[in-house]
Amino acid sequence: MSVQPPPPPTTPPTSPAPGGYPVTITFDLPDGVARWRPLVQWILAIPHFVVLWVIGIAASLAVIAAWFCGVILGRVPRALLDLIAMYLRYSASVSAYAGFLHGTYPKFAIDASTADPGTDPHVHVDVVPQVEGRSRLTIFFRILMLIPQMFVLYFVTIAAAVVHVIGFFAVIVLGRWPEGMRDFVVGWLRWNQRVSAYAYLLTDDYPPFSLR
Repeated sequence: MSVQPPPPPTTPPTSPAPGGYPVTITFDLPDGVARWRPLVQWILAIPHFVVLWVIGIAASLAVIAAWFCGVILGRVPRALLDLIAMYLRYSASVSAYAGFLHGTYPKFAIDASTADPGTDPHVHVDVVPQVEGRSRLTIFFRILMLIPQMFVLYFVTIAAAVVHVIGFFAVIVLGRWPEGMRDFVVGWLRWNQRVSAYAYLLTDDYPPFSLR
């Protein structure tokens, strides 16, 4: 019996795909969702919300450190980017589960890496790390840079909340998300995560105003 060599370790990409954003959020969702899941899935997610809150504290401290490093040094240490990316990925994973987009309970997998480790079969977040050559100016004024995004995203979030309520009853009755409604919610999650990545200094590339 021949022994197959182990696969090479996953390494993060060094540049985004042509025309792509350096933070990529992809979803692989099932067609059907059990009718009972909208009723209880947010309760089942409570332990993850607790862990996410703790990680969020660490990520907030990392963002503060990244801000000073970016403004003063023009670079952000890779360790800080890994920690922030872990929080962003875990947040997307918990949000998708609590929002009953699928029924697979997320793992408590805390992997500080910009490359997605593949622990969640339904949600994948990959980050092209931007360590050197950071824009001191846009980092210093990052909050002001976010105002247009937050203004538009505020109204998109209201629409997504309405769609989610309708989806709640749709899944209970049909056992699945209506495709257009699910696409809108997924697009909102993707947009929200890109804006969060920009706000948390994972990249200096301004996020697109897009659900795709």
